[in-house]
Amino acid sequence: MRATLMYGAGDVRVEDVPDPVLSEPTDALVRITAACICGTDLWPYGSMPAGSGPARMGHEFVGVVEDIGSEVTTVSKGDVVVAPWFISDGTCEYCREGLHTACVHGGIWGNGPHGGAQAEAIRVPFADGMLVKLPVAADSALMPSLLTLSDVFGTGHHAAVAGGVAAGSTVTVVGDGAVGLLSVLAAKRLGAERIILMGRHTARTDLGRAFGATDVVAARGQEGTALLRQLTDGQGTHVVIEAVGSRDAYDQAVGAVRRGGTISRVGVPQYEEAPIGLGSLFVGNIRLVGGPAPTRAYVGALLPDILDGLIEPGKVFDVSTDLSGVPAGYQRMADRENLKILVRP
Repeated sequence: MRATLMYGAGDVRVEDVPDPVLSEPTDALVRITAACICGTDLWPYGSMPAGSGPARMGHEFVGVVEDIGSEVTTVSKGDVVVAPWFISDGTCEYCREGLHTACVHGGIWGNGPHGGAQAEAIRVPFADGMLVKLPVAADSALMPSLLTLSDVFGTGHHAAVAGGVAAGSTVTVVGDGAVGLLSVLAAKRLGAERIILMGRHTARTDLGRAFGATDVVAARGQEGTALLRQLTDGQGTHVVIEAVGSRDAYDQAVGAVRRGGTISRVGVPQYEEAPIGLGSLFVGNIRLVGGPAPTRAYVGALLPDILDGLIEPGKVFDVSTDLSGVPAGYQRMADRENLKILVRP
């Protein structure tokens, strides 16, 4: 079959690789019908040392079950399924608590024995814990939105939930990438009264407004913080979602949060050193939360609104391609020509 491999920064190739096979009785084989390029894929695309690859790429997918191991009971051949971005068994103490990203048997697609989702097929370990059956046909028009349950919408929802977004909340979202835009949608869905999106790409912030943003601040740094403070009578907002993962974005979040508020960090790659002390967070009783989203825990809550047409998170996909177009797709996303690329193998 064909799959996407990254050999180093800027070097993405689609090559023939061995077909996946069942190796454990708890496995399933899935033919991938929809995958995508994620903003987090752009970090290694910009910095992966030459010679350290090849790495199998892709961690979001929807597909059709082609075969199952002898112990799999929750899905059958022919089922349309979605899988979360993080591999988890669904049974350990952390999975039972809803923190699937801490699974004792967890892993990430593309690492170790696990294939990548920018491919024609994939072996899914712990199929009963991983796969969620979708009550749609493989060619459903809902497929782009259903694909967002794998990662990007689940991550936006995690950011909003971790931040404590509720009816009447004021929210700032730092970043106009797909996670930032779907954090806007998630905050709106949870009842936020005012949502300020900090982003400077008009096509993206227009989509943010469609998702529920009431205000847009295009400026960055101190100028951006000053404008946001003006919009909030000098107070800032109850919740600030940092959806970029850079230190600059965190500093923007610190400048945007009100006293007693919460900063929720879900952007990647993050940073080890940042202000959390007396003058930055402590005196203002500001909480710092967030982390990698256990999207498997959220699928059940988010799926009905997509099926009922109440929300359309799949609007973050602004172009689609087949596998042969994936290498060029990486460059287009890196150049900010596209927001998020849907891949139909």
